Amino acid sequence: MGFFSRLLNRPGSHAEKTTGWFERAVDDLDAAGREFSELSDAELTEAAGEVFASGTQQQTLIRYCALAREAGERVLDERAYDTQLRGLIGLLQGSIVQMATGEGKTLVGALAAAGYALQGRRVHVVSVNDYLAVRDRNWMKPLFDLLGVKSAAISGAQRDDERREAYRSEVVYASVTEVGFDVLRDRFLTEDADQRVPERDVVIVDEADSVLIDEARVPLVLAGSSSVQDTDAAIAALVSRLSPDTDYEVSADRHAVSLTDAGVDRVEEELDVELFGEDSETLAAVNLALHARALVRRDVDYLVVDGRIKLISSSRGRVAELQRWPDGLQAAVEAKESLDATDSGEILDQMTVEELIHGYQTVCGMTGTALAVGDDLREFYGLEIVPIDTHLPVVRVDEPDRLFTYQESKERAIVEEVADHHARSRPVLIGTSSVAESESLAERLTERGIDVAVLNAKDDSREAEIIAKAGAPGAVTVSTQMAGRGTDIRLADDEVADAGGLLVIGAGRYPSSRLDDQLRGRAGRQGDPGTSVFFTSLEDELVTRVPEIQRFVSEGDETGLIESKRALGLVEHAQRIAEGQNTALHRDTWRFNELMAKQRELVLERRAEIRKDDEPVEQLRKELGDRADEIVQDHSEELLDSVLREVMLFHLDARWVDHLAFLNDLREGIHLRTFAREKPHEAFNTESIRVFSSFWSDVIDDSKSTIEEATITAEGIDLESHGLKRPSSTWTYLTTENAFGSDIENIVKKVRR
Repeated sequence: MGFFSRLLNRPGSHAEKTTGWFERAVDDLDAAGREFSELSDAELTEAAGEVFASGTQQQTLIRYCALAREAGERVLDERAYDTQLRGLIGLLQGSIVQMATGEGKTLVGALAAAGYALQGRRVHVVSVNDYLAVRDRNWMKPLFDLLGVKSAAISGAQRDDERREAYRSEVVYASVTEVGFDVLRDRFLTEDADQRVPERDVVIVDEADSVLIDEARVPLVLAGSSSVQDTDAAIAALVSRLSPDTDYEVSADRHAVSLTDAGVDRVEEELDVELFGEDSETLAAVNLALHARALVRRDVDYLVVDGRIKLISSSRGRVAELQRWPDGLQAAVEAKESLDATDSGEILDQMTVEELIHGYQTVCGMTGTALAVGDDLREFYGLEIVPIDTHLPVVRVDEPDRLFTYQESKERAIVEEVADHHARSRPVLIGTSSVAESESLAERLTERGIDVAVLNAKDDSREAEIIAKAGAPGAVTVSTQMAGRGTDIRLADDEVADAGGLLVIGAGRYPSSRLDDQLRGRAGRQGDPGTSVFFTSLEDELVTRVPEIQRFVSEGDETGLIESKRALGLVEHAQRIAEGQNTALHRDTWRFNELMAKQRELVLERRAEIRKDDEPVEQLRKELGDRADEIVQDHSEELLDSVLREVMLFHLDARWVDHLAFLNDLREGIHLRTFAREKPHEAFNTESIRVFSSFWSDVIDDSKSTIEEATITAEGIDLESHGLKRPSSTWTYLTTENAFGSDIENIVKKVRR
């Protein structure tokens, strides 16, 4: 990076400082490599244990790079390129490394994990799903074994005892959600032996931009005490009869929907309520049902499988396992589809993916598209980016976008393009933004006599197999999203290369340029030939964010193609708007969650004190006075101590559950504070602090009341007999970020008018 980049502090401008010295140390690298090549396997393992023991940072890094390269070549038959070693150094210095698809990130991540472990650190390598976590660990296990590092993988199918054992390893591979769920479960432990996740030390994030940015706002939830959400079928039925434009309006960006004046009158008349008076709960229910009807789309946002709602991950185009919307919206969509309401339960605790990552001492990661979100990574995590050049020059041709008037003309043009290249035995990969679009294109191609492999949320069980064959002569593959698929598309033979390599077609721009680039990057890997091109229409959801682009509909030719550069510029403008909105939502979410996270930290500290220290016990004992002395006389000091701790732990956990419910309710309606000219974030923080200020005193008071009224026996206290029952079962799931702020703000604006 040059002087002006560093001066402007752009993402990636620190790369020279972080890894620039590597090229000047090639002679030292080669010398160390010759030294390690002469060692036996046992001697290499011994050398690995000592490689970080002495020397300057650069000296130890170079020696470790040489040793790691030798180890990889011996057991994996993979000799790391210099570019991969530079990425390894970036990870070991706590950066996000940008490496293109097919450049060997899996090996680099494993070498970095082993490097941290050999320095006495404990490492979690987190990915987007269980499959990749288990696959990568098993693939890299011989490398870890040779380097003398104990490794393991976590999957959703494991028992608790297997998880505890796995987490004791120096390097643990797991999906980010599995780690998060285990951290949540550990927060309610009463015995040290039951702990799953030790203190979080180092995390290496695979697909870092997807996890740290796209999924950062996703709350992970621990629930218990099963119940069923009660849904008003009359409201769902009424909303299903409302007419768009007449009774309700959808915003241009399709992020908000609100009743018109006529719609308000109709709802109030049919339900005999006053929506903006005393019937605020009815207003909330109507808006949830309206959101479910107008904004949440089947085969785009969710599937219906075996009578259940299955959410689709917008960033990965596949079923988001264990994920659900907040209970109100979940129930509203289930009512819309005439399905039975699912168990909701009481939320015992929750945290966002971002909060989970912030719990690690060191954060680093890998992705093919980091620079585009470099400012976000710096703002939310304090992370810098190290861009790594490809091992071989990229010769892929990225053609200009092709813009069409309507969805129909766009899909016809895609089919013609595919048919043309398929006839020449060139493999084609089509990336779509929804299940519905993938199936529509697959159907059109099948009608043309072209065999199509479809990879979407309805069936991703053959994912690796489908992607592995996507580079075969004449193969046509349709996928909803290629980010995080974890399998390279390799060209089958020279015939495919001579035909031009893989042709990647994007059936419309994604809401993020990074997703576009991830799709493009499937072609042209490791110096292969390839081509990418995006087909877009004026009816694409992203494009409709810029209403003025619709005036170009008259400029389409007989095929619907629009060649206006101004129109194409507006497509990119629409994408920048979407990216800006996502960053704003991320910032907004963190502002709401930051205080909650700090309060949770204080509660966890107090919980640890109850279990380990004497101060909380002494405080409660003083409050009890004679009752404490009575328990000691009847039993013992030890039993009193045990009872006080057990009761305080119960009431602290119960009080946190209540506080969390209060915060969630507060947040859902906080935008209504704009009526009083208050800023929502400030109002939320003020109310949260006010209620939390009595948290500990409430725990002490509740504990005192319980012990004063309880019967204490030689076995201690039976909490359940006094109505103090912990959940008999718990379960975990993911929810989506609060979806209603913009809706409520629209209602507020409407009422103000």
